[in-house]
Amino acid sequence: MPNSIVTDANAPLILVADDVPANVELLQVQLHTLGFRTVTANDGPSSLQACLEHMPDVCILDVSMPAGDLGVEDRSTGFEVCRRIKRDPRTERIPVIFVTALNETGDRVRAIEAGGDDFLTKPHNRLILGARVRSLLRLKLAMDALEGSVRKLRELEKLKDDLMKMIVHDLKSPLSAVLATLEMLRDGDFGALADPQARAVMDAESRAHDLLDLISDLLELARLEDAEVQLELKDTSVKQIVQDLLAEWDLRLRQSGTTLNVEIVPGVPEFRADPTLLKRVFSNLLQNSIVHAPSPVKVRLAARAEGDTVLFAVQDDGPGIAHEYLELIFRKFETLKSTPSSLSPRLRNSGLGLAFCKLAVEAHGGRIWAVSKQGEGSTFYVQVPLNLRQNSIRA
Repeated sequence: MPNSIVTDANAPLILVADDVPANVELLQVQLHTLGFRTVTANDGPSSLQACLEHMPDVCILDVSMPAGDLGVEDRSTGFEVCRRIKRDPRTERIPVIFVTALNETGDRVRAIEAGGDDFLTKPHNRLILGARVRSLLRLKLAMDALEGSVRKLRELEKLKDDLMKMIVHDLKSPLSAVLATLEMLRDGDFGALADPQARAVMDAESRAHDLLDLISDLLELARLEDAEVQLELKDTSVKQIVQDLLAEWDLRLRQSGTTLNVEIVPGVPEFRADPTLLKRVFSNLLQNSIVHAPSPVKVRLAARAEGDTVLFAVQDDGPGIAHEYLELIFRKFETLKSTPSSLSPRLRNSGLGLAFCKLAVEAHGGRIWAVSKQGEGSTFYVQVPLNLRQNSIRA
């Protein structure tokens, strides 16, 4: 029966695949009277070809058809066609209805396993067929709309990220000039400073360095997400990382009243890593421990060998983190508000510190996680392999 019976070019297009001409004609008549256009096929290969060529809104398949070169028995052709439709990204969202004389439970199970969306047994009711087709069309329309929204959101996210990278990169130059001027002030290049002035300049310089670290985090985070970072691998010792951290954090720890205890189990071997990147990971974790604590905290930095990995722990006695936030805290730009009891997750205000830690540790082929309970402090664990293989690096 000619497809011209339905003249509306915008009417949904239905693929009817059956090797019995009388069955095809019946389905065409029924679908045309329901307002649908049709295209037909009479075996497995032609069904797949028609699906790719016409991109129908719904496929109606018989199960038993000539298989051609599909490599299955004729009585399973429809199942194989459905599997291939659902495997192909171009056609995977096209709904498939099996209309067949088969009526065993096993046949229905095979139809579901093949990816079929519905199953009708011959002889079928025209109104039920129409209702099933319309239902699947509504579902497909909703899925297409959802995919379009997701695609637009991804495009907007990329645009936002690109804009952020551009702005952040441009911030480094004026900030570097500010830091240079503050350093000159501190060193007395513009005249001697009284003690209150010197302390104010040092405080401003410290905050400017915090801002520079934040900018570095943003840029490094973007590079890690874009898989552009090549780790500068070196033979790294736990002792050297800890010494560098202590030298960098000595003043901040004393200013904040934080007590830092270091526990390195003897015998931890050297391991392959990017020490600069790892040091920034532990700096962020220390920052997390002290920034929002209501009072000076005690921090324990521990390290030990565990199998073929090195396991670090940064533990504090601060306010702790609620269990439901333990995964959330590693997401980019995720900041959590303080709870009425002030037992809030202690995140850097930017929501970048822990996101950076996660990507940096994973770039080393390792993992990071937190164990915590509100009111009882938190422990962040960092586990990295002793022998990092080059193919485990995101590059």
